Amino acid sequence: MTAGDAEPIFQDTRDLAPFGAVQLWTPVRGLTDSVSGLLSEVMGGNSGSVLAVDGDIPRVHRRESRTAKAFHQAVYTSRQPDRLLALARTYSGWAGLAHLMAGLQAYRNSDYRPASEHLRRGLSLRNDDDANAYALTYLSRIVTRVEVVEKVQVPVLFSEESVLLALSHALRETGRTEDALTALGRLPPSLPSALARSSLALSLGRTGAAIAWTEGLLNEDDLSAALLQVRSRALRQEGWLEEAQEALAEVLRRRGTAMMLRNDAMSERASLLVEISKRNLHPKEWLRKPDQAGARRDIDEVERIRRDQESRRIWKQEWKRLGGD
Repeated sequence: MTAGDAEPIFQDTRDLAPFGAVQLWTPVRGLTDSVSGLLSEVMGGNSGSVLAVDGDIPRVHRRESRTAKAFHQAVYTSRQPDRLLALARTYSGWAGLAHLMAGLQAYRNSDYRPASEHLRRGLSLRNDDDANAYALTYLSRIVTRVEVVEKVQVPVLFSEESVLLALSHALRETGRTEDALTALGRLPPSLPSALARSSLALSLGRTGAAIAWTEGLLNEDDLSAALLQVRSRALRQEGWLEEAQEALAEVLRRRGTAMMLRNDAMSERASLLVEISKRNLHPKEWLRKPDQAGARRDIDEVERIRRDQESRRIWKQEWKRLGGD
């Protein structure tokens, strides 16, 4: 962990952020999309294979070039990225933007491997001025629902956040966890990116980074509650059980926390209490405490049981060796 990793990464100081309301999913049911309550499917379909927009599809102006009009048609009517990729081959100045949109289309279709390839290529290519102007005017309403961690999705307006968060998730789904974490390093601090980064760091065994990144976090909304659960797991893996318990207590402090998160926190708290009890009652822990007659008797009883079990195991082995039933 570098010196830069020691700072919290969840404190977004921007006045405006491209994120919508968090969506929490259960094995049975998922909450519907919402970006200020206005999210709707493009073309009114329910297939889930087309991009989504916040509000109405923007109309392309008559003064736009034929390239812009063809690109607009491909973005807002395509159900597969093929048309966008064809445009990328035809108009080199639009290739970067075409690959980005093709990547987001593939990501929406849960085609994670091609999504990661298209998004990475799109980020590496430079667009011409016409393509950048089109993106600024016509793509700002496109919404990508990104899974930042298991069971937690966030709608993100088209931006660097939507591209890199989608890329990170696609890489994670294809087993490239290290690359998924690296992709998020370019993003400014925010709760969605912090949740994704901390979860990835924890899966890679970098518990120290996950703990440092979440230092001082309070349960102000469901994203922060989910991030506190990641912090608790990291603390638990480091053996800081009381601190892990405090993080879960913060999850449960806010009454408005989603029931799914509260249930997970209560289950983890119960498991944590059992682990704390086992640690406190372990014979090695007893020996560190002042020698008391009751504690000593308990230790002797544990040793007697162990000796008895070992004797029975040896007796059974000997009986089998002699041909006993």
